[in-house]
Amino acid sequence: MATKKKAELSDHEIKHLEFIQGAIGRMGANSFQMKSWMLVVVTALLGSYANTGSKNFALLAVFPTFIFWCLDTYYLQQERKFRGIYNDVAGISEHPQAVRPFEMPIHLYNEKKHSFWDVFGSFTIVLLYGSIIAVLLVIYFFL
Repeated sequence: MATKKKAELSDHEIKHLEFIQGAIGRMGANSFQMKSWMLVVVTALLGSYANTGSKNFALLAVFPTFIFWCLDTYYLQQERKFRGIYNDVAGISEHPQAVRPFEMPIHLYNEKKHSFWDVFGSFTIVLLYGSIIAVLLVIYFFL
């Protein structure tokens, strides 16, 4: 059961929400950049594989893919934490944390949906990075 929305937000609360939204936007942009860089690195290594025929390039591409998976997970986790703060300040959380004006206490948001491993194993992230790693391993072992 969700709590009632606040009838009206003060100017300070609106400004606070704008600051939080800025942080959410930056985390989302960083996450997108991790995906972009991962594709660039993997494509370059697969291009090297195509030019040389050495399967080691396909195997080598697994390592940066995993590293970018972890970095992307970190940024998505931070985004989830800031969304938790946003929901609490806006008054739309089921179980709100106490957030003082202009405070961004991400350390208070460590429960399941904000944990690194919950984000790491989320369906969309596993689908993206897991499928790329699977394709790289198929290239290495079967082609």
